Amino acid sequence: MAGQFEGTVEIDRPVEEVFAFLANGENDPKFSPRVQQMAKTTDGPTAVGTVYKSTVKDAGMTTHREFRISEFVPSNRIRWTELSKNLVTATEGGYDLEATLEGRTRLRVFNRLEGHGIGKLLVGLALSAARKDADAFARRIKAAVEAS
Repeated sequence: MAGQFEGTVEIDRPVEEVFAFLANGENDPKFSPRVQQMAKTTDGPTAVGTVYKSTVKDAGMTTHREFRISEFVPSNRIRWTELSKNLVTATEGGYDLEATLEGRTRLRVFNRLEGHGIGKLLVGLALSAARKDADAFARRIKAAVEAS
């Protein structure tokens, strides 16, 4: 079983500022309490092909994850895919950003999760928890961007 969760929020910052904050994956720990560490492992600015490695704590278990940027459209869209082989992985995730007439940014964040091995039994629980937290997750992104 695979599935997706998503959250949306309006951020009181211009789209270029929100995009720059989110394009720096090392900002993830500022809004995702499960991310303990995040580091870019490739040189240069974030672009298609950039890889980030993270240490994540979920349900009491610490895992190491690796993500590659698969799409990067400045001020509009960022997509990633998980390279690591954990029990539950994000086969695709991303941010969609849209400028509002008021100078704010409408953000949609999503992840498509898939289970592997015994993770096929766990992915439903992971999706349920992620869906319950999706809008709060989006609000944490809003708070982090607006505080930066």
